[in-house]
Amino acid sequence: MTEETKAATDFGADVFGEEAINTYLSKDTAKKLQATIQEGKPLDPSIAGEVAHGIRHWAMDRGATHYTHWFLPMTGSTAEKHDSFLELKDGEPIMQFSGKNLIVGEPDASSFPSGGIRSTFEARGYTAWDPTSPAFIKRHANGATLCIPTAFCAYTGESLDKKTPLLRSMQALDRSLKRLMKLFGRGEAHSACTLGAEQEYFLVDREYWMKRPDLVLTGRTLFGAPSAKGQQLEDHYFGTIPDRVLSFMNDVERELWKLGIPAKTRHNEVAPAQFELAPQFEELNLASDHNMLVMDTLRNVAEKHGLKCLLHEKPYAGVNGSGKHNNWSVAYGGKNLLDPGTNPQENAVFLTMLCAIIEAVDRHADLLRASVAGAGNDHRLGANEAPPAVISVYLGDQLAEVVDRLERGVGGRAKKADTLQIGVDTLPPLPKDATDRNRTSPFAFTGNKFEFRAPGSSVCCSGPMTVLNTIVAEAVDRIAGELEKAKVAGKAKPGEHTAAFHNALQKILQASLREHKRVVFNGNGYEAEWPKEAAKRGLPNAPDTPSALAALVKKENAALFEKYGVMTRRELLSRHEIFLEEYAKRVRIEGACARDIASEMIFPAVKAEYLESVAAFEKAEKTGISSGTTALRESCVEVGAGLDALRAGILDLEHALAGSDEAAILSSMQALRTTADALEKRVSGKRWPLPKYRDMLFLY
Repeated sequence: MTEETKAATDFGADVFGEEAINTYLSKDTAKKLQATIQEGKPLDPSIAGEVAHGIRHWAMDRGATHYTHWFLPMTGSTAEKHDSFLELKDGEPIMQFSGKNLIVGEPDASSFPSGGIRSTFEARGYTAWDPTSPAFIKRHANGATLCIPTAFCAYTGESLDKKTPLLRSMQALDRSLKRLMKLFGRGEAHSACTLGAEQEYFLVDREYWMKRPDLVLTGRTLFGAPSAKGQQLEDHYFGTIPDRVLSFMNDVERELWKLGIPAKTRHNEVAPAQFELAPQFEELNLASDHNMLVMDTLRNVAEKHGLKCLLHEKPYAGVNGSGKHNNWSVAYGGKNLLDPGTNPQENAVFLTMLCAIIEAVDRHADLLRASVAGAGNDHRLGANEAPPAVISVYLGDQLAEVVDRLERGVGGRAKKADTLQIGVDTLPPLPKDATDRNRTSPFAFTGNKFEFRAPGSSVCCSGPMTVLNTIVAEAVDRIAGELEKAKVAGKAKPGEHTAAFHNALQKILQASLREHKRVVFNGNGYEAEWPKEAAKRGLPNAPDTPSALAALVKKENAALFEKYGVMTRRELLSRHEIFLEEYAKRVRIEGACARDIASEMIFPAVKAEYLESVAAFEKAEKTGISSGTTALRESCVEVGAGLDALRAGILDLEHALAGSDEAAILSSMQALRTTADALEKRVSGKRWPLPKYRDMLFLY
C-alpha cells in the first residue's frame, strides 16, 4: 500500500462518520441521523437505540471496551468518565450500550467550576449527546475508548460547559441570517459557520522540562536570561524542519487523520522551537471539538518522542508567544457570505455582512476582548508578536476604499463622482487575497473570511466564537429590522430588487459605517501611537484580564446574551466568577512556584558561588599576589549584592502572596526575575540549577 493510499484509507478510520453510519445502521436510521448532522434537523429519539447498538458494534470492532461522554467543562480542557460496555444479565456477562447510555450521562457536577450555579453538595449534572460532532475512538497504550461528544449542564438545566453556549450562538446567528436572506429574496436554507484554527506551540526536550519546576507547574519559564541567539536573525521562520521534529509532526498528522481532522499545514514559526499546525476549514462546532483533540494529540505524541509540547501563550520571555488564529466565516445555502462575488446581488449581500461585522465588533469590542482574556494571554497581547489589547478591524487598502466610497455614496469604478448603487454597480474585482496580511491586527479580513488573531494558544475556540456569533447575529438583526421598516423587500426575485430596496439598504449601511467605522484600522497595531489614537476614537483598551472580564458583568451584555438565548444572566455572571477565580489561582500558583524556585534552587546556587568567590579572594590575598585580586573582589561584591537583592525579592514576593492583590504578586515576580536573570550571567553554568534558554530553545 502506498503512502497516499494509506493516508486516504486511514482518514476518519476512528470516527463514526458517514461510511460507518451507512455500514452499521439501517438505511432509514442512517438517513435520519445524517439529516441531523448535515442539516441541523432535530434528532428523532426513536432511532437512539439502533444508533447506540451500531456505535457499540463499530467501536468494539475498533478495539474499544469502554465508552465516555466527552465534554468541555469550564476548566478550559476536556473531561471524560469511562464506563465499560460490560453488564451482567442473570449473572452472565454481556456487552451492551443502550440509547439512554448514548443520549444522556450523569457525571458528578460538584467539582467542576460553576461560578455559583452549583453548590458543592449539589452534585447532579447531565451530559447530553451532540450528534453534530461525531463519536470517535481515543486510543491509549492498552486499549481504546469510544468518545461521545456531549454538552454538559447542571441539574437546573444551566450550562456548565463551553459547547452549549456555542451551539446556542450558532442557532441565534442562523435565525438572524434567515431573516436577512429572506429580504434578499433567498429561500430558507441551512447556514453554517466555519472555522480554521491555526495552532501554534513550542517543543522542548522532556529532560529539560523535568528540571524546570516552573514549566511543569505553570507551563511557562518564570526565570531565564535571554539566549545570545534567539529569534534576532529571523532564520527559524519557515526554515528547514529538523528531522526529529518532522518525525513528531508526521506522527501527529497520522493520528489526527484517523480522527477525521484535516491537518493540512505545518511549519517552523518565528521563535526557535516554535511551530504551527493548521487544519482545513470545518463547520464551527466540529472544528472547535477538533482543536481540543489537536492539543491533546500534540501533547500525547510529544511524549513518545521524548519531548514536551508547550501550549502556554508565553513560555519564554524575549521571544514570540503562541496564539491560535481563528479563521471564521459564514455560509448560507452552501455559499460563503464573506465572498465578494461577481454580480451585483452577491456584492450587496457581501457589503451588508461586512458592515454588520464592523458594527458588531465596534459595539462589542469589550466582549471580544473578554473572550480571549487569561493569565497566559496577558503576557502575549500587546507584545511585539501579537495583536494589541485594543480590538480593531483590518480591511486592507482596497476594501477600505470600497467601504469609504460606500459611506460617501461615491462610485467605485472610477474617480468621477457617480453614485454607487448597492446591488447595481459591481465591486472592483477582489481576488481571494485582495488584502495584505496584517499580523498586528486582532481582527483582519483575509479575502473571504475574518481572522481573529487575539485568542491565545491554549484557549478553547468555543468562547471567542460564541461571542462573535452572538454579536454578529445582533447586527444582522438590526439591519434586517431597518429593511423591514422600510417595507421595500419580499416580492422581487433574487437579483431583481427594486431601486427602493437598494436605496434603503444603502442608507442603512451608510449610517452604520458613519457610526462604527472608528473600529477600522489598517495601520501597524504595534506602534506606540496606536493606543493613543484608539483612545481618541473612543475604543476600549483593557490591558489585563481583570479589567477585560469586567465586560461580563455589564447589564447590557447580559441582556444581549439573554435576548439571543445564548446565556442567561446567571450563566454569564458565573463565567465572570470562574474566569476571575482561575486568573487569581494561576497568578498565585506562579507566584508560589517562583518563590520556591528562587529560595530552594537559585539562592543556594548563588550562595555557593558567593562563598567560593570569597574563599578564592581570601586565598589570593594571602599569597601576596596582587594580580586578579581586583577582579575577585569585584566578583564578590557583585554576587554578594545579587544575593542580598535575591533574598529581598523572595521576602517581597512572600509578602505579596500573603495579600490579595494579584497585580502586586506579578510585580514582585517580575522584580525577582530581573534579579535572578542577572545572576544567571554571573554564576557558573555548571552550578546554575535550571536548564538555560540556550539549551531549551534549539532542537536538533
